[in-house]
Amino acid sequence: MTRPEITLYTAPTMNGWKPLIFLHEADVPYELVAVDFSKKEQKAADYLRINPNGRIPTIVDRSNGDFAVFESGAILLYLAEKYGKFLSADPKERSETVQWLMFQMGGIGPMMGQAMYFQRIARPNGHDDPFAIKRYIDESRRLLEVLNTRLAGRDWLAGSDYSIADMATYPWARSFYWANVPVDGLDHLNAWFDRIDARPATQAALQLPQPRPAVFGHGDTEAAAAKNAANYKD
Repeated sequence: MTRPEITLYTAPTMNGWKPLIFLHEADVPYELVAVDFSKKEQKAADYLRINPNGRIPTIVDRSNGDFAVFESGAILLYLAEKYGKFLSADPKERSETVQWLMFQMGGIGPMMGQAMYFQRIARPNGHDDPFAIKRYIDESRRLLEVLNTRLAGRDWLAGSDYSIADMATYPWARSFYWANVPVDGLDHLNAWFDRIDARPATQAALQLPQPRPAVFGHGDTEAAAAKNAANYKD
């Protein structure tokens, strides 16, 4: 059996899901290597050789001299260019897609990530910081409002089709429950959630390497929150 071109090292996190979504939507065969944070596998010497930052995700392209790519946005760009999918060849539309990809990388991800950290990790472990929590929730809400405005009268963030900008943004924005960021009144954003919720390939990707329904407000969220906090206990 021929080994797939792409090997993906990832975990079930918002950034970790991004390349999984692309690979499933593009119907690209890949080898999945689940990275176990509890064993600090992302800090192992072998892994640091392909990702010096010791984070996930990372891909290795076997068809390109075992070329490694780390950082989720860079991975999406690499895959889109390699397979010619989910990134327009039109210069203006391509630029728009990259702009919204960077908006996620520089805004949505960091702000919502901090909102999650201070509420889901720091506070249950005895480090309550109401000022930081409010700051990151408020800024996350503002950024979701920007998305809502962008999506008025359009189905996708860039161009007329689902793109890597949507793939990057969806796992983070759709995790508003985990960040305790309200989405009431954001009708265009919620309609965009519904459109992507209905995409079988994207939803299949979110089940890997293992499902985390609590992030999206489903299942036993209290137990999941307690387990998550315990994983980062000092």
